[in-house]
Amino acid sequence: MLRKGPIPLFLHGVWEYAVGALLVVSQFAFGFDDAGAKAVSVVAGVLVITLVASTDGPTGLIDQVMVRSHAALDVVLAGLLLASPFLFGFTDDGAATAVFLVLGLAHLLVTIGTRYLPARTGVTSRV
Repeated sequence: MLRKGPIPLFLHGVWEYAVGALLVVSQFAFGFDDAGAKAVSVVAGVLVITLVASTDGPTGLIDQVMVRSHAALDVVLAGLLLASPFLFGFTDDGAATAVFLVLGLAHLLVTIGTRYLPARTGVTSRV
């Protein structure tokens, strides 16, 4: 599963930096009304940036989180983004709800489509 996706890990990392930045600035860019949505978007954005920056991958900065753990955390993160409007009660803020649902679904699709590990190159010789 971790070797089959069409999206390279580098592109996945760039995507996550962009998503993290978008979450941080989305309260200004999309005019969130709900204070909870503003707080959750900033916290979620910082968490996404922290995760990608600390992953042992091509876009990581400190190489602390293994790629397999990152893949599992990505699924959890996508689920939390999708559930945030309902968990934190800002479904009445249409802009915030739309941002979280769209980013959650997009992140889930990118996560499913990412090739986290390189293809195995082990050549077996027959003598």
